[in-house]
Amino acid sequence: MGLQTVTEPVLDVLIVGGGPVGLFLGCLLAQRGLGVRVLERRERPGQHSRAIGIHPPALKAFRAVGLTAPLLSAGLPITRGLVTGEAAPLGELGFGAASADFPFILSLPQRETEAVLRRRLAELAPGSFRAGAEVLTLRQENDCVHVTVRDNGRRLELRARHVIGADGWRSAVREALGQPFPGQLYPDKYLMGDFPDTTPLGQAALVSLTGEGVVESFPLPGQNGAEPGRRWVAHTGKRLLDAPSARDLTTLIERRTGLHVPAAECRMLSAFEVRRHRVACMVRGRTVLIGDAAHVVSPIGGQGMNLGWLDAAALAPLLQQSLEGRRVDWRHFERTRLRSAAIAGHQAELNMAAGRPAGVWGQRWREQLIRRVLRSPRPSRCWPGRSRCAGCRVLAMATLRGDSGWSGPRRGAPCRAS
Repeated sequence: MGLQTVTEPVLDVLIVGGGPVGLFLGCLLAQRGLGVRVLERRERPGQHSRAIGIHPPALKAFRAVGLTAPLLSAGLPITRGLVTGEAAPLGELGFGAASADFPFILSLPQRETEAVLRRRLAELAPGSFRAGAEVLTLRQENDCVHVTVRDNGRRLELRARHVIGADGWRSAVREALGQPFPGQLYPDKYLMGDFPDTTPLGQAALVSLTGEGVVESFPLPGQNGAEPGRRWVAHTGKRLLDAPSARDLTTLIERRTGLHVPAAECRMLSAFEVRRHRVACMVRGRTVLIGDAAHVVSPIGGQGMNLGWLDAAALAPLLQQSLEGRRVDWRHFERTRLRSAAIAGHQAELNMAAGRPAGVWGQRWREQLIRRVLRSPRPSRCWPGRSRCAGCRVLAMATLRGDSGWSGPRRGAPCRAS
């Protein structure tokens, strides 16, 4: 039996992708009074924490739709970071000069961020979010875009003045446009997990640069009555671990940092690799690609999600101008947003290079460089996605609040919570 076909009235904007970027754009457009629909292929929200860092420029952009306060209420501000080498601390980094309004990175798991965004979209445009909706075809005409969607057993024929692809790096919208997505897969592999925080680090983030490779750690806010947690990310060389266990990760952590993490209490575990991709143009007719559908950078530091939010903030007023019949400089939009993606991609490469395994002399040189960078005033003025400075590896990592009371790793003397 075929799908029931339903044709709906013409929308101002159809957003394909109901993740953090598509939801934020939906809120921005609904706030402006535009007719918007957000389609999400998943039938229910993801349960993994995924990206956790919300940067100050995004928090500033969220003010426009009343999202900043609920996100701050749910998240954990991280204002300083501890950087260590093989056997001693290399220095600390603060974010006091990064933003007058938000001198921190906000730690909040992506699933919680999306929940806040969905609630706000429902307040601004009730019924505009559709889960379980998959794009089948897309056809552009002079005055609108025709999109065929499979929606919970129905076949919807949707029309919109503009269609926005915010559906991730495997974008169905980009595929329908026939847009190439050139890029590369880096050799760097990582293992990531979330655990209860049993360290003495408190609200501090940690970047531990060792000869075996980097270990990074970031505090997580407590959610739904759970105790605050901690995310750990370890470089595993050029091999993506097949069916890794929590014990694999906690063993790496203890060997490199001396910190004990309880493997049995792992809340999430994921091995991942790093890609970099970018489209040649984000705008094709009445269709625009944003976020990971347009550019992919390393997930370390949460840059991809934040880049996508800034794409959305730049795009919303242009869509309103277009719908009002005013001229839009789409080329300027593309040029500025792709340039931001290129800078972020370059920084991600610096991040990875600084955290790769190194020999004895390479490790000594790396520690000297990072120590000098942390002593200079420049890092406090840099910001992820805006600077090419060698110290941006540390800036991309979230950081602390309060005195950790930890003097650094000591070989052969694991630091265990009492």
